[in-house]
Amino acid sequence: MEGYDQAFLGWLASPAAELHRQAAIEAERRQSQLTKPLGALGDLERLAIRLAGMQGRACPQAERVAIAVFAADHGVAAEGVSAYPQAVTAQMIANFATGGAAISVAARALDARLRVYNLGTVIELAPMPGVESCVIAPQSGNLACEAAMSKEQLVQAMGVGRLAVERAVDEGDTVDLFIGGEMGIGNTTAATALAAALLEQPAAALAGPGTGLDSSGILHKVAVIERALALHQPRAEQPLELLRCLGGFEIAALCGAYLRCGQQGVPVLVDGFICTVAALIACQLQPGLSDWLIFSHCSAEPGYALLLDNLPSWPLLDLGLRLGEGSGAAVAVPLIRMACTLHAQMATFDEAAVSGAVE
Repeated sequence: MEGYDQAFLGWLASPAAELHRQAAIEAERRQSQLTKPLGALGDLERLAIRLAGMQGRACPQAERVAIAVFAADHGVAAEGVSAYPQAVTAQMIANFATGGAAISVAARALDARLRVYNLGTVIELAPMPGVESCVIAPQSGNLACEAAMSKEQLVQAMGVGRLAVERAVDEGDTVDLFIGGEMGIGNTTAATALAAALLEQPAAALAGPGTGLDSSGILHKVAVIERALALHQPRAEQPLELLRCLGGFEIAALCGAYLRCGQQGVPVLVDGFICTVAALIACQLQPGLSDWLIFSHCSAEPGYALLLDNLPSWPLLDLGLRLGEGSGAAVAVPLIRMACTLHAQMATFDEAAVSGAVE
């Protein structure tokens, strides 16, 4: 696309890795031999088979989990679209670093590697352990008045996502699952604007409370999003330009991370509303990516219901979650581990000397 560095466009265009079809076939064959009626474990069976195809082994695993949380401030916060002040973004980065946030607690419980990427906050942050400073600007542009990012900033932000995946892969023998999380006051406004443009739906059909807006606050949020959609409508057919104009640094980083996971054959566990919007944009940029995405849970954000029909697979859980940070995806990890354990450790009919179904 005009105005973008060719090296950047080259890595975006690199296709997702091929699934390991033979491993999936072997996993399906194993499921047919386990001591249970075929299909009796429902989605757990399908999950194990699908993960086998991603990982290239008949008995998949979900032990090595890498979590990257991308954080950034949004210029659209100036429009009063959040119930919380913009300072919360920086404060939550500190909370991640000291282990008090939900995703920090979940990462410890899962023995998962957690790294936080600061792409820019209005309150400058001192160096913190576990936080990578990748500051692009103090905040993105106000998408209701201008593009959220310049082309150079979009390239930088997506590059941070790519870096996060490459670093996670380099740190261990393998990554069984990658979870991307996000933090940024105002980012449900950006994600809702992106979803409305992608789905060609009015803002009122998607906008929700985000951090806790009341009904009048939601109406104001809708009006802000409608202004943004009208301003950037000429770019509606170009997913990369939509991301640049309506997204934010952390949403762009998520897109970059998902694309790199697909290219490197790393299974992705997608979190809630904001992460799902980022994943759908990434799939428009590289359709083969959908093979590598597992959607973790149905977000309680109203707009998520309209995203469901556009997902390549159904989410695993529906618990009314809408926290973000990658927390909903982390909650789904024990379920995935159980699916893998049942698949690997149940006896076959021959091993248990149990009669199979009568043909």
